[in-house]
Amino acid sequence: MQPQTPGAVRPPQAIRSYVVRAGRITPAQQRALSELWPRYGVAFTPGPLDLDRLFGRSAPRTLEIGFGNGDNLLARALRDPGRDFLGVEVHRPGIGHLLLGAAGAALTNLRVIAHDAVQVLQLQLTDASLDEVQLLFPDPWPKKRHHKRRLVQPAVIELLAARLRAGGRLHVVTDWQPYAEQMLVDLSACAALERLALDRPAGDAAATPGGRTATRFEKRGERLGHRIHEYVFLRRA
Repeated sequence: MQPQTPGAVRPPQAIRSYVVRAGRITPAQQRALSELWPRYGVAFTPGPLDLDRLFGRSAPRTLEIGFGNGDNLLARALRDPGRDFLGVEVHRPGIGHLLLGAAGAALTNLRVIAHDAVQVLQLQLTDASLDEVQLLFPDPWPKKRHHKRRLVQPAVIELLAARLRAGGRLHVVTDWQPYAEQMLVDLSACAALERLALDRPAGDAAATPGGRTATRFEKRGERLGHRIHEYVFLRRA
C-alpha cells in the first residue's frame, strides 16, 4: 500500500477536536511533504500498527498529539535516541516543518501520522502500546457550544489510559484556566490513572518528567500573562 500523504481524504467523523486551517506553507515545507513523507510518514489504516516493525526495534514509545510545528517532538527525539517518538498532526505546514528538521538531523526514531488523533487511538494503536502521551496546549475551544470538541474529555481520557503501559505517563499542558479546571476533574475521575506531583520550579518545562520544549503557544500565553497548568498522570498497574 502506498503511504497516505497529508491532506488525503479522511473517513467521516461525528465530532472533531480540530479544524484544518489553510496556513501558509513554504516551498521547503511543501517539498518536504512530497519527498520526506515516504521516510517518516505512516499511512492511516483502520488496523493495528506493529510499532516494533515500524521502528525496527523494541523501545520505549512516546506519542505526541497535535505537535504543531514539531519543535518539542524534534527536540525530544534528538535528546533521547533510545526512545521512539510518534507524532499525530493534521496541519500541513507544521508537518513539513518537522519533516525538514527530522531529515536534517538524520533521525531514525521519529514517525508521523497525518490524521485525526481519536481515530488513530481507536483503530491504529493497541492497548498498553505506549509509555508516554503528551498533549501540549490542545485547542481549548473556549465557546461553550464548542466544548464538545475539546480533546481532553472522559471518553478520550479512558482511551488514552488504555493505550498506556502500567506506569506510563499522560502529560497534559494548557494555559486556558477553564479548560485546565475541566481537565483536572476529568483526569482525576479516571480510575486507571493517578496524579504525579510535579516537584519543580514554576515554568521549568525541562524538569518535567520526560522533559519538553516550550511551544509557541506557551510563549504566547506567557506574553499574555496566562498561567501554565501542567498535569502528569501515571497509568496504574
